[in-house]
Amino acid sequence: MGCRRRAPASELLRIVAIREETGFSLRPDPTRSLPGRGANLHPDPACFAQAVRRRAFGRALRVTGVPDHGALAEHVHAPTTTSGQPDRTRVASKVGRPT
Repeated sequence: MGCRRRAPASELLRIVAIREETGFSLRPDPTRSLPGRGANLHPDPACFAQAVRRRAFGRALRVTGVPDHGALAEHVHAPTTTSGQPDRTRVASKVGRPT
């Protein structure tokens, strides 16, 4: 959507528009399970910025008005590992620790 480059679906982040009281809100759908029309975007801050600048979300998702992209911006700008998933190493795990 942002950079218009082609890529396999496994490398792209699916985005859906959720209707709220004040309009539409964009939500990331990494599991590709949310209902409704979806659009794909590279999970890259530069591609996200380009999509915002071009106002591509409204056209791709067929929504009127300017959708709120706050939750999507947080997801895209979150630190990631090489697998494309958010970095979970910062969260301490209690699994395997002696009590």
